[in-house]
Amino acid sequence: MSKKNKQQQASKSPQKSDQSASPVPKSAISSKSGWQSYELDRIAQGLVLDARERDAKSLNQSYKMRMAVSYGLERFWGEHLRLNGKEQDKADFWKATWDELVEVMKKAGVKIPNARVSIDDVGQIKAMSKQLWELNVADQRVTLAVLTQLCDCIVWWTQRYKVGRDNDDN
Repeated sequence: MSKKNKQQQASKSPQKSDQSASPVPKSAISSKSGWQSYELDRIAQGLVLDARERDAKSLNQSYKMRMAVSYGLERFWGEHLRLNGKEQDKADFWKATWDELVEVMKKAGVKIPNARVSIDDVGQIKAMSKQLWELNVADQRVTLAVLTQLCDCIVWWTQRYKVGRDNDDN
């Protein structure tokens, strides 16, 4: 095929539309760079430093957080209640992480429930759990993806700031 024929054929082929449905919320796109990171890495660093300041041993929760993501939003949210009153520094780390997730998702245009709940009020716990279960599937998926990334960042910063480990030259 000649170069001229290739050019004619290319001009006849249908163009892809920019109107395709994107899984990325419009609020995630920055006019300057084309992408908005929502500063997950910075948020994670702050969460880890705050937890370390409260109790360095609570940093071990980072790995548990990352594993808990696979069980869903309801279980991740509820973990702070389980620890509340027994291991308060750990509970505070979980709750602060949840609160940050809620704020990030708000910026992305996804409303995640975050009602104040008392561990002693089963009705409040049921109501909050129900709200989480009733999120539409698309919002659940994107929120879990963001939570996964946030927890990955938390684990990374935990590995950098954890005290009491052997220092190595790596």
